[in-house]
Amino acid sequence: MSENTEERPELGRTDREERLGQRSVVIWLYGLSGSGKSTLAAAVERRLAAADCVTRVLDGDEIRKGLNSDLGYGDEARRENIRRAAEVARLFLDSGIVTIAAFICPKRELRELARQIVGEDDFVEIYLKASFEACARRDVKGLYAKAQRGEIPDFTGKDSVFEEPEPISNAIILETERHGIAYCTNRIVDVVLPRIRIN
Repeated sequence: MSENTEERPELGRTDREERLGQRSVVIWLYGLSGSGKSTLAAAVERRLAAADCVTRVLDGDEIRKGLNSDLGYGDEARRENIRRAAEVARLFLDSGIVTIAAFICPKRELRELARQIVGEDDFVEIYLKASFEACARRDVKGLYAKAQRGEIPDFTGKDSVFEEPEPISNAIILETERHGIAYCTNRIVDVVLPRIRIN
C-alpha cells in the first residue's frame, strides 16, 4: 500500500467540529481555592452534555497530580503550570471539543498567557469571585487550615497575591459568594451555548 500524504491531509479543526456537530471553545474558570471552580465545571459539563455537546473538564487539582506533578508553587512554576494547561486546552479545542478549564490562575499575566495560547476568539474568561474569608469557611480540602498553620507556603490570597480582572477586561464575573450553583451554571451556559451551536 503506497503512502501519499498529499492525498490524505490531516483533518482540520473545522472538519472535526462538523463531525461532532458543534463549535469548540475554551471556558476558563478561575478564582481562589474554594470559590467553586470544580463544582461549577462539573455542573456546566453536565448541562452541555445534556445538550449533546462533547466536552472535557481540565481540573487544576487533577492536572497538578499528573501532568504537572513535577511543578512547585513559585512564580515560574505557576506560569509553567498554566502554560501546559493552556496548551492541553488548545489541543482539545483543535479536536472540536468544548473544554472547561478550572484553575486558580491568580495573576492577570497568567490569564493573558492562557488567552494567547488558546486564542482570543475561543477563550471565554470567567472569574468566580468569592472573598478569602468565604472560601476559608468552605475549606472542603482543608487547605486554608493548613495555610494558617504555615504548612502551605505561598498560599494564594494569603502569602501570594490574587489579582482580580481589570474592569475593562472581557471577563465574566460570577459572585459565587452571593449566587448559587444553579444561577452560575445558567449564566455560563447562556453565554457559551449559542457559540457552540452549529445551525
